[in-house]
Amino acid sequence: MTDQTKGLLITFFGVLFVVPDSLFVRLIDADAWTIAFWRLLLAGGGTALYLLATSGTAPFRDMLATGRFGLIYMLGVGSSGVLFVLAVSLTSVANVVFIIASLPVFAAGFSRIFLAEPFSQRTLLTIAAVVPGLAVIAYGSGETSGASLSGDLLAFALSAMFAAALTAARHVRGTSMVPGVAMGYLIAALVVWPFATPLSVPVSQVPFVLGHGGFILISSVLLALGPRYITSAEVGLLVLLESVLAPLLAWLVIGENPGGHALIGGGIVIGALTVSNMVVLRRRRVLPTEV
Repeated sequence: MTDQTKGLLITFFGVLFVVPDSLFVRLIDADAWTIAFWRLLLAGGGTALYLLATSGTAPFRDMLATGRFGLIYMLGVGSSGVLFVLAVSLTSVANVVFIIASLPVFAAGFSRIFLAEPFSQRTLLTIAAVVPGLAVIAYGSGETSGASLSGDLLAFALSAMFAAALTAARHVRGTSMVPGVAMGYLIAALVVWPFATPLSVPVSQVPFVLGHGGFILISSVLLALGPRYITSAEVGLLVLLESVLAPLLAWLVIGENPGGHALIGGGIVIGALTVSNMVVLRRRRVLPTEV
């Protein structure tokens, strides 16, 4: 098995395990803060135990040695874990995942502001196509059952926070960010704890809670490992699968109709990002033959 095949398989399964995330939020009979607490505690705690068992404390020390960049990463990852649950509790699954798909746009903006990286023509064209799609989604929130502008805004905040985390991670490429996921989740769980009622979850819901945390744990590990073997463009294309499959899964299992505006706007966003990533992949395949 080549490194590329290995990376594609690891990332593909990582995406598959994150697809049911929003569905679990819908299925668990508890308030959003409680769901967020258990999601963060189980996924963060499980990731921490995995790292301690396989590598000891060294990865955590390396992560803390990155200073403010590591702190920004943990803040971004931890807060996005909370914002995801809150957003899904307030608006439709389709709106949340389609808005999150715009993360590369926020990342490009932060890279321009904080890393002084210029916008390429491809990036500008992608942003020009994605923004109208997001506008269509936001406009439809006032007319689609189960959708709301407040939930959409939380999804935008989530996308921005996670993009900030990725931007910080680019400063310390040589350091694994997996320990940051564990610490960010656990710190966020402590922050959320006073607003949650962890023991209020009915016994019948415990399998859903454990399944939710387990799926996020597996997904976090796989999505951290996959990019070691394949390019960011290939990762980006595979991650877009969640934006397609998550609304379909919610529609199939609980009958949550995404609505016409979400489908149209989401189609614009997914289409623009797909074309953008395909252009990157094509250039990387052509350039070696031209040298």
